[in-house]
Amino acid sequence: MKNIMFVCTGNICRSAMAHHYCQSKLYDLKRQNDIVVSSCGTSAVTGDISTKNAISVMKKYEVNLIPHRATSMFDIDVENYDLILCMTEQHKFNFLVFFPKMKEKVFTLKEYVYGKDIENIDIDDPWGYNLKIYDACAKEIVECVDRLLEKI
Repeated sequence: MKNIMFVCTGNICRSAMAHHYCQSKLYDLKRQNDIVVSSCGTSAVTGDISTKNAISVMKKYEVNLIPHRATSMFDIDVENYDLILCMTEQHKFNFLVFFPKMKEKVFTLKEYVYGKDIENIDIDDPWGYNLKIYDACAKEIVECVDRLLEKI
């Protein structure tokens, strides 16, 4: 069994979308017992809810973010995870400041699925922007997660 953690800042947009989309796809593929998926934020307030725009755009992918609650990376036993996938290089850096022993398991999502040579390794934060920006972000995350599931 693999334990995968998605990481962003507040765990209310990007990592939440990746987490719940990945979980949904694993159920579709009947692999939900093979891989455990979670998410957290480097600056998350545990218990926060996803943004309305994140909830809205994920409906397009038949993913319900309403039950999601944010989790701080300090409220999870991160050392139990086999793979930590961050939305940006900055998240990766921030994560490794506190968990340096995890270095071999921490990547940006795009780095892991496309390799280090990808031009833009970050998935930009849609927080505070309109639905169109959230939609573009969700599309990018979905493409990466689909590729991730092919890889693992």
